[in-house]
Amino acid sequence: MIIIAGTIEIDPEKRQAALTAGRDLEAATRRQPGCLDYVWTIDGLSESTIYVYERWESEEALAAHFKGPNYNGMRAVLGSYGLRGANVAKHRIDISEPVYDPAGTPRPDFFTAP
Repeated sequence: MIIIAGTIEIDPEKRQAALTAGRDLEAATRRQPGCLDYVWTIDGLSESTIYVYERWESEEALAAHFKGPNYNGMRAVLGSYGLRGANVAKHRIDISEPVYDPAGTPRPDFFTAP
């Protein structure tokens, strides 16, 4: 699994318009094969920040997205609304498990690892 997470900075007066303009691309991307999550949302404590969160089943699914119209469309939309910068990274995940153990206790350690 691959997680993409980070922030994008947009001119504050154009941030909501940029998200609205990209909404159809966001919805279309969620329907792509291998896309588990694709969310762009405002940071309620910043006037210019948009949070990016994506989950992909595989590198192949992500590669197909990068070559497709939704990715290129979103780049074009953001660029037209005053993109000021981005800090977005991809993460390959080797283990995933619940935060809470069977007793309902939140665990910072990986308790189901072999």
